[in-house]
Amino acid sequence: MSIDLTGRTAVVTGASRGIGYFIARDLAAAGAHVVAVARTVGGLEELDDEIKAEKARTGKGEATLVPLDLADMEGIDRLGGAIHERWGKLDILVANAGVLGVIAPLGHVEAKVFEKVMAINVTSTWRLIRSVDPLLRQSDAGRAIVLSSGAAHSARAFWGPYAASKAAVEAMVRSWADETRNYPLRVNAVDPGATRTAMRALAVPGEDPNTLPHPSEIAARIVGLASPDLTRTGEIYQAKHDRWVSYRMPE
Repeated sequence: MSIDLTGRTAVVTGASRGIGYFIARDLAAAGAHVVAVARTVGGLEELDDEIKAEKARTGKGEATLVPLDLADMEGIDRLGGAIHERWGKLDILVANAGVLGVIAPLGHVEAKVFEKVMAINVTSTWRLIRSVDPLLRQSDAGRAIVLSSGAAHSARAFWGPYAASKAAVEAMVRSWADETRNYPLRVNAVDPGATRTAMRALAVPGEDPNTLPHPSEIAARIVGLASPDLTRTGEIYQAKHDRWVSYRMPE
């Protein structure tokens, strides 16, 4: 989807690799100033090099690199403050960062592993929402894109911590979307589907990665959700199938 994001500011977490890397790259190529957040400095620098090369060709896109571990909750608070001081608003949030934990029976999961999954996937996402919600409300077309997973609904054996964390994330997305329905802010979850990423390789080590879509392909679809023309809110975009689905109560 071709969109013009010139003059818009975007935050992308987990921007140093995988889907987050390519979302950040594509947002910049569409003209946005991307605040790229990740722990891995090397990956952020590679992203910055690619964005600068694209700008040299087209004149579009810039990046501000923010090396930040999302376990640093106060750092997330400072991020919102820094964005406010520099831009006064935020147009796009892509909450992409997350961890898998382990694939194991619930009774075998170590407490520290479970707590880390919840801290990074749930608590830091809430903290990020809290930090940037006022800034997104200042935009004429704020867009929040929160990465989830089909695991939130399939709840397959051995995926308990990750599935629970993503179900919690989706519940927050639904509440946030309902709270902001009368604002120009649109808030949606994304199920990227199985993708050729390092996390997927950890989760399903015997799988042939060449049978999965490349993260750049999935990212290109997700970027469309940043469009000021988007009207949907409180829904799930299934990127692999390029379709929207709605929530419903248990039957």
